[in-house]
Amino acid sequence: MQTANTLDMLRNALAELRRGGGSVGLVPTMGALHEGHLTLVREAKAQCDHVVASIFVNPTQFGPNEDLDAYPRQLAEDSAMLEAEGVALLWAPTVDAMYPQGFVTNISVSGVSEGFCGASRPGHFDGVATVVCKLFNQVMPDKAFFGEKDFQQLAVIRAMARDLDLTRPHVRDIIGVPTVREADGLAMSSRNRYLSSDDRAAAATLPEAMKRAIAHIEAGGDVAEALAALEAALIDGGFSSVDYAALADAQSLTPLGELAGQPARLLVAARIGGTRLIDNMAVSE
Repeated sequence: MQTANTLDMLRNALAELRRGGGSVGLVPTMGALHEGHLTLVREAKAQCDHVVASIFVNPTQFGPNEDLDAYPRQLAEDSAMLEAEGVALLWAPTVDAMYPQGFVTNISVSGVSEGFCGASRPGHFDGVATVVCKLFNQVMPDKAFFGEKDFQQLAVIRAMARDLDLTRPHVRDIIGVPTVREADGLAMSSRNRYLSSDDRAAAATLPEAMKRAIAHIEAGGDVAEALAALEAALIDGGFSSVDYAALADAQSLTPLGELAGQPARLLVAARIGGTRLIDNMAVSE
């Protein structure tokens, strides 16, 4: 596996990859890799001839009171994991390489970015859209792979790529890969490592409560009642607060008061201990 830290190194390595022909799949990450990330890599490898992974802890998507400094950085360990999975090229830029002196551009995606995590983390999705646009421009992959766990992020990226005409020639397909879960149902996340042992045990309340809410909604029950019961279950289960619990259209992320035949998603963000957990699940009639 080659590793590039500068844009010139990346371009040279990509040119070498492409000389042999074949498609390129991109897996963007912020490192602190776990099985969820590796599932993205394996899906990219199954669909593409060459896999390029990026590791970049993007400062522009962290708010002033968020965990940028504490976010785990383990480049050597992550590199070994990617190499073992058969990744051809690792793009691991410095902050200065990604945002050189004088950088002043910001991409803001209206609509899908404005509620849910966008409401509680102002500017977060601007940072996501900007860095992913740069990654698409830098790598120009045939396909890019993102986890459905960050469902709103995936919607923002798809809207950004569509609106800025990045789907040709920059990235032909943006692939959403289903969430990978622990044995007790908790969605895998780099932030799970922040949980104490007691909080980790209590965190399983989240997927359990979501499944009960979905069963209630899919059986024709009242959506507001299901969401209220979900929030109550989380607080009773040890969560300190619930940022949001909502049923939304799976494409536009418009909140729904009832199922109306379209694909829908249950989206939740809640805090336990000092950690904010997010999750989402599909809902159907």
